[in-house]
Parts: sequence; C-alpha cells; structure tokens
Amino acid sequence: MTESEFLSLAEATLNRIENALERAFDADELDVECKRSGNVLEIEFSDNGSKIIVNSQAPMQEMWVAARSGGFHYRREGERWVNTRDGSELFAALSGMVEEQGGARVDLS
Repeated sequence: MTESEFLSLAEATLNRIENALERAFDADELDVECKRSGNVLEIEFSDNGSKIIVNSQAPMQEMWVAARSGGFHYRREGERWVNTRDGSELFAALSGMVEEQGGARVDLS
C-alpha cells in the first residue's frame, strides 16, 4: 500500500470511530468527548476522565490505540485492521475498550 493510500484509509478509520462515538453521545448512550488533532483522535470519558487515544502511524502503516487496558498496534490485512499480537480486529476491540472505560457498549464494527 502506498503512503497516500494508507493516509486516506487511516483518515476514514478515524472518522468512522469519531462519528460512531458522536452518535452515541447524541443518543445519550455515552458521555464522551472526541478531539481530533491531525492523525490523533483523543476520546475522553466525562464520567471518570479516562481517555483512549487512537492514532495513525504512517511510517509503520499501523493504527495505534492507547487505553487503560494497554497499548495496541493494528496493521491492515485485507479489509480489516488486525492486532499485530493477538489477531483481534480494531473496531471490535475498540468497542470493548469503550465499554470498559465508558460503561456503554458502542458497536464500531
């Protein structure tokens, strides 16, 4: 994958996550605030102040996630972002992290 293809895909991924969380906020399912700065999406949970950070790493062509449960790297395999350690899928794993830290299940997949 070229760098421009990766950047386009990473942007679409960050937008998908941010839009899903904003919909959950608008529906009063989750008290969350999203902030974007370039390739970094900061997700802050108002109830407890915890955060999840999702960002793209163009040199590695990976999406990185930092959450209470740890740090995770996801590489594109076919149509999915796959964890480089355990093979889990980004959107499913992130849904679980959001539930763990925010107390509400948000389906990102």
